[in-house]
Amino acid sequence: MTGTSDDVAATEQASATLLAAPDLTPALADLLAEVVQADRVEPDDNFFDDLGADSMVLARFCARVRKHPDLPSISMRDVYDNPTIASLATALAPVGGPPDTAPAERLEPGDPAAVTPGRARAGTGSYVLCGVLQVLAFLGYTYGFAVGSTLCYEYVVAGGQDLLTMYVRAVAAGSVVFVAMCLLPIALKWLLVGRWRPGEIRLWSLDYFRFWLVKTLIRASPLVLLTGGRSHTSTTSPLLVLYLRALGARIGKGVAIYSRNMPVCTDLLTIGDGTVVRKDAHLACYRAHGGVIQTGPVTLGSDVVVGEASVLDIRTSMGDGAQLGHASALVPGQSVPAGESWHGVPGQPGCADLRIPGSARCGTAHRAFHGLVQLVLALGLYLPIAVGLAGILLDETPLSGVLDSGPTAFTTWTYYRDSAVISAVLLVGGLVLGLLGVATVPRLLNLPIRPDRTYRLYGFHYGLHRAIGQLTNVKFLMRLFGDSSYVVGYLRWIGYDLDAVEQTGSNFGTEVRHETPFHITVGRGTMVADGLSVVNADFSATSFRVSRATIGAHSFLGNRIAYPSQSRAGENCLLATKVLVPTEGEVRRDTGLLGAPSFPIPRTVERDARFDLQSRSELRRRLSRKNRYNLRSMALLLLVRWVHLFGITLLVVGAADLYGGIGVASVAAEVVASLLFTVVYFVLVERAVLRFRSLEPRFCSIYDPYFWWHERFWKLVIPDFDQAFAGTPFKNLLSRALGVRIGRRVFDDGCFLPERTLVTIGDEATLNRETVVQCHSQEDGAFKSDRSTVGARATLGVGAFVHYGVEVGEDAELGVGSFVMKGEEIPPQANWEGNPAREASAREASRAR
Repeated sequence: MTGTSDDVAATEQASATLLAAPDLTPALADLLAEVVQADRVEPDDNFFDDLGADSMVLARFCARVRKHPDLPSISMRDVYDNPTIASLATALAPVGGPPDTAPAERLEPGDPAAVTPGRARAGTGSYVLCGVLQVLAFLGYTYGFAVGSTLCYEYVVAGGQDLLTMYVRAVAAGSVVFVAMCLLPIALKWLLVGRWRPGEIRLWSLDYFRFWLVKTLIRASPLVLLTGGRSHTSTTSPLLVLYLRALGARIGKGVAIYSRNMPVCTDLLTIGDGTVVRKDAHLACYRAHGGVIQTGPVTLGSDVVVGEASVLDIRTSMGDGAQLGHASALVPGQSVPAGESWHGVPGQPGCADLRIPGSARCGTAHRAFHGLVQLVLALGLYLPIAVGLAGILLDETPLSGVLDSGPTAFTTWTYYRDSAVISAVLLVGGLVLGLLGVATVPRLLNLPIRPDRTYRLYGFHYGLHRAIGQLTNVKFLMRLFGDSSYVVGYLRWIGYDLDAVEQTGSNFGTEVRHETPFHITVGRGTMVADGLSVVNADFSATSFRVSRATIGAHSFLGNRIAYPSQSRAGENCLLATKVLVPTEGEVRRDTGLLGAPSFPIPRTVERDARFDLQSRSELRRRLSRKNRYNLRSMALLLLVRWVHLFGITLLVVGAADLYGGIGVASVAAEVVASLLFTVVYFVLVERAVLRFRSLEPRFCSIYDPYFWWHERFWKLVIPDFDQAFAGTPFKNLLSRALGVRIGRRVFDDGCFLPERTLVTIGDEATLNRETVVQCHSQEDGAFKSDRSTVGARATLGVGAFVHYGVEVGEDAELGVGSFVMKGEEIPPQANWEGNPAREASAREASRAR
């Protein structure tokens, strides 16, 4: 006897269940035949090889199955794992035993995690009042900044023409303004909020206005900018840790925070000694959800490592020595036990070691010295240079004569002529010097740095590495050269190893980032979409090292991918959007990878392959035409940016001309006028490119002239400054002006919409920070676009990505870091999470709330 009577009973019950279970094969086959428009689908027909289906087709199939009352719910992962009707029916069949009816985690009525279905939402009155208060706060801050900057400038120039005296006065005045602007967010946080506590804040209420004001000031502090707030590479500073401690965060010794996504509810953040938070990680201690801001704790133990581009939602924790991989997420209620390594969305056990071998001494004195050096450079070098350049512009250029000509300068044609010349010189000179600088200075700085060698943090080599990353990650130059044949030459110019690259005309998009350009190799025939971040430097709390990252030949990389140097993706791989690149196991070749953690999918499908050009002569002919078109697009981009710079120059010089008459008010008016001009100008540019129409869904080759036009559209769309309006009603006004079909009282905390006229957003939807609704996809030589809809009162979690052809139902919820594949339909009131996203179980849905 090898089993108990209970075991025998369970076995008999399982057998009875299987015998009683209906055969799902006929129903599944009929539904798939309807979707693929075939007369019949055999049980053993492969979805991809035999039927030629792709992810869009299979997403529609999954949606049909979920709507069928007699069929179980399925996800895209089920379809990829079981690519025939026979295997899918077997996988979906009951496996015996009663269904999982374990009660969900009980939430007490007072628990901030509990979501009340009938929660009252803010009305239009509160929405408008909040917007008015936000405008007044902006105007007040702008006027205060104008007063401080003008007092500073007047104090400096009052010292006469002696350079030493002017320098000393510039340092003194700049230090006062810098310290005041750094202390303001700290003082207002303690005055308006006190200590953050777990709870809920109704959107658009007075409490929300206080939250928004503190959040905005915390992230706009010059101390954040000084420590790398606008950097696209991994930068950290002891000053940032001190800043967070002053805001109430409990942070231990030797912590290194490389992410510039600043925590907001800092009293709810706890970080133990020696913990490392990598670039682009999110631990804000708040989220927007269902009409409210929910605040909750994030706790990291000692010696924890949080990977790049990972998200920790509220009510998450990691024990001592725990690790969370790159591009992963912890959803509310998840906790990584001490010493364990997790990865994926949501997080699950299994992750390569993110720690670097070896260590270097980096004590308190060394960190304090580095912070002191940063302050000295900022106050003793950067600020005096800024004051000096302002003086040169106003006193030593042709504009000085215009400004001295009296209050009628606005009416003289020389005012406009000289402004046009100066703005052109600034643009062209900056472009030429920038191209020369990115090719020479970083190469010299890189000479002392050796790959795979560990260096001390905050030391000489770290300073060189940081400077290399900042000098070579220039967004404007990537936007100028990206999505064209010329991006290959540019990346090679700054240090990429692209000798084996085969020109396709679209080898790289307009958004490519790296830690260092000198240790990146890209194979022949490979194409990369937007949002690639090459992680070819690894960091600990005390040291760092750089290493070579190699992207295999004949591969395609989708959007928003963090590609580590330890990648196990080889040649001829399709890396899908937001994939968690494997860093363990065998090298993957001739396959596709999807999801977090990743799993294999077909490398390509027949529908996309039909756009492959059959002859090299045809490729050369099409490529030549595309290159000429791209050159015109690049010239148009430069023209658009020059007109914008010309307008800003007119406003700046005009303010200087009026300063003698109305004083500081002219400076404040210039700041407001520059913002309004920038918004109106780029809205008109984007709408004019579209000829004041809407985009239409497309499916074509990248060598089709339409795709070249779409690349031009990407180059000229409104810059990222629209994120400055995040969390305000004005973000919605801007989106509506740009063509988004957007409902009432939508909360947009920083959503990115590449094709706005293809997006529909319902009333009171909630879009969290770093969410993306992307209505296009490029895979190898094929381009596809379609409409996407986010229903009324739906919530997109932090870092969620919604692809094209997707419909998110009303009151639906999408978890943090999730990826909704093209063509998916999320039912109303459903709760989905994961990469790729799937319906969450009752227990998971309760935990997420």
